[in-house]
Amino acid sequence: MQSQFYTLKSRVSGVVALAVLAGLVAGCAGTSPRITRDTPAEEKHKVVADRAQERWDALVKGDVSTAYTYMSPGSRASTSLELYKAKVKPGMWRQAKVERAACEGEVCQVTIRITYDAKRMKGIETPITENWIIENGTPWYVYR
Repeated sequence: MQSQFYTLKSRVSGVVALAVLAGLVAGCAGTSPRITRDTPAEEKHKVVADRAQERWDALVKGDVSTAYTYMSPGSRASTSLELYKAKVKPGMWRQAKVERAACEGEVCQVTIRITYDAKRMKGIETPITENWIIENGTPWYVYR
């Protein structure tokens, strides 16, 4: 009986340790300052631009899994990581630089200048615009 108690106690301790570790990892992933619709525009734009740049830095490095973590909860609910990886093909982007972020309330548009290579042309630069939302204090990329 005592042996079963210690086994159970050991399992519970392991589960608690895993829960604490998961909380710490989740806390590290959300290191950007919390913002709301009422955050001053300049601060809001900076936080959104920083998150967009982090997402693109991951894509340029080929880290699609990390880029996926910047997607809004709704985007992740409708697009699995496996489907996202199948649709996003890293390796063609050389560089990405956020040029501007503009927000109205909790909806933001971010303009990024992407440098990429095509089959017959190298170093093509083009601007793209992404939609981001602020949800629960965090800016999230809205995947179409």
